[in-house]
Amino acid sequence: MKELLSDYDFKSQMVTVDDLEISYIKEGSGEKTLLFVHGLSSNADAWSKNIDVLKNEYTCVALDLPGYGKSSKPEADYTASYFAEVVYKFIEKLALKNIILVGHSMGGQASVKLAVHHPETIEKLILVAPAGLEQFSEASGNLMKSFLTPESVKNTTDEQIVKNYALNFHDQPEEVSKMIADRIRIKEASDFDAHCNAIVNSVSGMLNDPIHNDLKSISQPTLVIFGDKDMLIPNRYFNPTLTTKAVGEIALKHIPNARLECIENAGHFVQFEKPSEVNALIQEFVSGY
Repeated sequence: MKELLSDYDFKSQMVTVDDLEISYIKEGSGEKTLLFVHGLSSNADAWSKNIDVLKNEYTCVALDLPGYGKSSKPEADYTASYFAEVVYKFIEKLALKNIILVGHSMGGQASVKLAVHHPETIEKLILVAPAGLEQFSEASGNLMKSFLTPESVKNTTDEQIVKNYALNFHDQPEEVSKMIADRIRIKEASDFDAHCNAIVNSVSGMLNDPIHNDLKSISQPTLVIFGDKDMLIPNRYFNPTLTTKAVGEIALKHIPNARLECIENAGHFVQFEKPSEVNALIQEFVSGY
């Protein structure tokens, strides 16, 4: 019943990676490959506004991570390292070359693991509002894990879904209505329970598989992008005195060759809210040093 997901803006393809069916989008034919990795509760279509422009210059590939979108939803740990290994095998299966890895939020945390564990695979790294820079105490982490359950995800009301999406934006674009409709529609999908488990396990996975000690081992030139009105990073409840800019500066401090860009009047889903600005930064960074 995966047909309950509406069509993405670009045609999806399917490839088998370690017995997992991985759905992906591939557009463009440029020498450089932009490999896009989405965040929590998202999918490859999150990059549609970026692919629409960047496919004219680069090969653009965006996958649905396991547990999300049209991909398989296995029982798994769903840690950053788990996602990184799946993406690495996906890269090998598709024989992708000259890769600039672009990860958003949870996908950013996974991208750090991939860049560190398989540095020869990645030329440059772009982290868009990445998870993992902000740290949490053990007590805070345990509280987050206990708060989110498969049942709570499954029973999220339509009204709360709308509110949850609003938190991702400073000025929510009209096209977000499609994402909201998709999220409501998948309640009826045959694999919805597995998807709910994936979300819960992904949150635990981010907390259980931190990247703070990995940052110093990133060898690739790295661009970090945040929206200056991000309402999700930092966590306003657990780290009320931390600012988004301060989180970004963690990257500057610990990643050897990093650059930080803050986009004005943009929230957590900055690549969708301000695609022109993000696309310009990506183009400049890829063609630059």
